Amino acid sequence: MRDSHIRCAMLNFKWFLEQTSDEEGAFYSLQEIIYNKPSEFQNIEIIRSGAFGKCLILDGKMQSAQSDEFIYHEAIIHPAIVSHDLPKRVFVAGGGEGATAREILKYNSIEEIVIADLDKEAVDISKKYLPEWHQGAFENKKVRVYFDDARSFLRKLDFFDIIVLDLPEPTENGPAIMLYTKEFYNIVYEHLNEGGIAVTQAASTAVHNLNIFSMITKTLMEVFPIVRPYITNIPSFFTPWGFILASKKSDPLKLSSEEIENKIDDIKDSLKFYDSETHINMFSLPKYIKNSIKNQTQIITDSQPVSFY
Repeated sequence: MRDSHIRCAMLNFKWFLEQTSDEEGAFYSLQEIIYNKPSEFQNIEIIRSGAFGKCLILDGKMQSAQSDEFIYHEAIIHPAIVSHDLPKRVFVAGGGEGATAREILKYNSIEEIVIADLDKEAVDISKKYLPEWHQGAFENKKVRVYFDDARSFLRKLDFFDIIVLDLPEPTENGPAIMLYTKEFYNIVYEHLNEGGIAVTQAASTAVHNLNIFSMITKTLMEVFPIVRPYITNIPSFFTPWGFILASKKSDPLKLSSEEIENKIDDIKDSLKFYDSETHINMFSLPKYIKNSIKNQTQIITDSQPVSFY
């Protein structure tokens, strides 16, 4: 049993502890350890929590929970798709649970989804143990999965309408640390069609962790003409969470409620989180976050990458 699995003798409960910094952590009740083995790139754990159901944990960090993964995956996908006129080809960096592809496939205009995930073992484990996430998306003929570094793999491809960066947070020696730099965002820009849109998860927006979110936003502003950060609350993360949409032309702030509802009309019954009101609320940032972005001066580069932890 890992050090992060802590037994509370007084209550006779078992707990999973995620240490999120030197000064804080989050406890999850631990009912079952479903899987716990290292892959070539990271330690993979699937546990069952009393509050959140099955949970995917990579290198000791909560990535996705059965009870609320729909919030994260609808948040990262639908604002970008509804902001595009008619997306057909989508590239996904990461997304190994398959839930990102699941949400993209809800749109009839989609013709192809190319997924590049570094860790084949993590994808295989997700296929086996997390069917609630992918819901058969990996077997869809529109989906192609490659096991490669997303940065080097994207260089070999042509153009996409949407590029989704569904990645772990940047950590020192972690597999995604070079996927948050200005140089990588230049590659993303160059592989988007004329009206293309990119979207990335961008870590916690809690007051004490806000610096990383602001740096990612400012770095994208060095590359894209339109950059729109947005946030939502994900209960299993115990913190508000950030995303950033970056576009060559389309502005999600200019969409009317009617336009959004028309675009999701055919799939609205399958959505648990996203609608036009949610869209507007997510992009309505509080003042302290806007000020943090405004005052941020550091740009993330290959020579100066950043680590969230």
